[in-house]
Amino acid sequence: MKSKTFTPMGSLHPILFFAGLYAVALLFSIFICSSLFYSCNARSASPGNEKTTAVKKPEAQTAAVAFR
Repeated sequence: MKSKTFTPMGSLHPILFFAGLYAVALLFSIFICSSLFYSCNARSASPGNEKTTAVKKPEAQTAAVAFR
């Protein structure tokens, strides 16, 4: 009767599986914790503090362009 032999990859399969599972859980936890950290420390925007960057064109220029 032949004895059962285990290949190195087969014997390390549970260890590699849980190491991969640990790595994925670690990446997700870093993403979730950093998202929570940035959302808790975000500054609230108030309407009075916003600066407008829109530039208003003078009426003379827009009227002159329309008649060309």
